[in-house]
Amino acid sequence: MAYLNPAAGAAREGKRAAAQADMPAVTTTAAAGANPTKAEFDKVVTDLASARTTINGLLAKLRAAGLLAP
Repeated sequence: MAYLNPAAGAAREGKRAAAQADMPAVTTTAAAGANPTKAEFDKVVTDLASARTTINGLLAKLRAAGLLAP
């Protein structure tokens, strides 16, 4: 919610966090058989690492903007 005192409002407005790139498209598909192949598993690991990088980037930018505690 925005601060409602017009005389002091500008000083209390929130800062914007830096932009974060979107997470790349997911590369995995459903496994064809009962057990995934090594290649299918490796794609899941790659997608998870990409998601982790994106989430950590967002958290770092929110901390830098003062929206999260360091």
